[in-house]
Amino acid sequence: MFDILVYLYETYYRPDACPEPAALAKKLSAVGFDDVEISEALVWLNDLTEMAGEMAGVESASTAASTGTRFYVEEEQDVLGTQAIGFIAFLESARVLSPLQREIVIERALALEESPVNLGKLKIIVLMLLWSQGKEPDALMFDDLFGSDEEQAPRLLH
Repeated sequence: MFDILVYLYETYYRPDACPEPAALAKKLSAVGFDDVEISEALVWLNDLTEMAGEMAGVESASTAASTGTRFYVEEEQDVLGTQAIGFIAFLESARVLSPLQREIVIERALALEESPVNLGKLKIIVLMLLWSQGKEPDALMFDDLFGSDEEQAPRLLH
């Protein structure tokens, strides 16, 4: 499924440039993706788009400027893992994600039914959220989102 999401990001510079779901499914199948993966990816992406659309009306200056602390329940901690939670906190502190966008990322990660969520997959979730909202991360953040996890030195917090 994530290969399809990355393919969509790389092929269609904006989400509205994507064809309708039926035509998109045919194109993805013609490229060589499995029908089951195509179906899963389109459902996941549709749910992401719906959530982002619903949240767009809710986002306000007071919510976007929130300085509260997000506590994760045990289920979220188990599914996300410490690396993913740390990365989400990093993105929020860097103002790449608003509190509402953070919640969408968490919900979409929990929808994977994978525990713990691989950091690479979490990065793709963030990238797809920003893409679905028509937002492009700056060059440094893009490198962090698309860079290889193995090549990066551990981040020092001080």
